[in-house]
Order: sequence, then structure tokens, then C-alpha cells
Amino acid sequence: MKLTNVRVFAWVLLLSLQTSLLIAQPSFPTNPNQAPIDGGLGLLAAAGGVYAYKKLRKTGEEEE
Repeated sequence: MKLTNVRVFAWVLLLSLQTSLLIAQPSFPTNPNQAPIDGGLGLLAAAGGVYAYKKLRKTGEEEE
């Protein structure tokens, strides 16, 4: 009975140490480079605005 308790305690200790090592997250070695946002984002926003305007204008014509 005493040997069983020692084995159970050893397994619990071993598993608890292993899970803490597995959960640990590494950090970034340096700060990541930032992605440049150029005129493409502005063009995409303008295209979305034009599309929304056309959709709203189309639904307004159907109600009349």
C-alpha cells in the first residue's frame, strides 16, 4: 500500500511538471516588422463606399 502511494505521488508530480512546461509560450526574439499600409487600403475603402452608395440608391428606387 505504501509503495502504491509513492508511485501515485511520483506520477502526479511528474505530470504536473510536464504540463507546466508544455503550456509555457516562447516570446518573440525581436519586435515584429510592421506591415506598410499604402494607397491600396484607401482604394479599397473608396470602392466599398461606391458599392454601398449604389446599393442604397438601388433600394431607394424600388420603394417608390
